[in-house]
Amino acid sequence: MNATGTIDRPHTHDPMNQAPMKPFTSEPAGSATTDTYNFGANSSRQNRTREMQLQPEALARAHMHEQRREAASERLALRLITARRMQRRAERASLRARRALAMAVMH
Repeated sequence: MNATGTIDRPHTHDPMNQAPMKPFTSEPAGSATTDTYNFGANSSRQNRTREMQLQPEALARAHMHEQRREAASERLALRLITARRMQRRAERASLRARRALAMAVMH
């Protein structure tokens, strides 16, 4: 295929310099579709606004933002779990030290 660009990535963004739309060879001559070389092609290309073209990027950006937020929330939960585990460990060590001191004082 010798196409210089595609619909998503046209060779040029200027609608006046883009190749005109060609009719399909699979359609019979005189079918319901009409040849819209310049007017139809240009108006349909101009209807695709910059905002529409950037929608996939915006969706991807929102998805990545949500993933980052979830990862931060999971990290916070892991830190909380670790802190509680360390606190219980310190409390047990403190109890052992008290018992050891009490045993030493009693003897």
